[in-house]
Amino acid sequence: MNAANPDSDNVLKTGTTTIGMKIKDGVILATDQRATMGNLIANSHVQKVYPIADNLGMTISGLVGDAQLMVRFMTSQVAIYSMQKGAPMSVETAATLMGSVIRQGFYLGPILAGYDKTGGHVFSVDGAGGVIEDDYTSSGSGSVTAYGALESLYKPSMSKKEAVDVAIAGLNAARRRDNYTGDGMLILHIGPDGCEWVPQDEIRKRCEELGFRYPN
Repeated sequence: MNAANPDSDNVLKTGTTTIGMKIKDGVILATDQRATMGNLIANSHVQKVYPIADNLGMTISGLVGDAQLMVRFMTSQVAIYSMQKGAPMSVETAATLMGSVIRQGFYLGPILAGYDKTGGHVFSVDGAGGVIEDDYTSSGSGSVTAYGALESLYKPSMSKKEAVDVAIAGLNAARRRDNYTGDGMLILHIGPDGCEWVPQDEIRKRCEELGFRYPN
């Protein structure tokens, strides 16, 4: 458990906007890359979306120390499960596991998503351990603004290319209105063939074609 005071200006936080979407051929996870300490931009290259197995990924928002510990814990537990069972952990099982750990005192608001034999799934996990599945979700300080873009642009049968554009639009809307969001974009696709990062040059190109300034 992280004993740091989450309201302290000396604590490193992701601030952040994270997005998860269920799409035609899997799921998309997307985040910005800014970390803050009070009103200071502490880092502009923070990784906030992680593959934790071939079929699973998660985003982080909240205290950076808690988030990094959760990523390590989930990665190890999912790997142990797969070795013991001889099969990948389902997305719902992983989300339930994360929820049971977070309620012990982690200051986090992650999204867990992935692809299993039942298809793609996206779960939001709150600080009390609540686990909710939805077609799309957002967490972090810029989530309210990102939801505006998701509400108007999201379609359940979107292709990967279409979903990347929606993720970019959501992150762009958030970084324009939220001081704690910005400094880059990371987008991960998880589908039948596993986890695949969307290349940075492709993200930059789509930002330009959509009329958005890449946030750095």
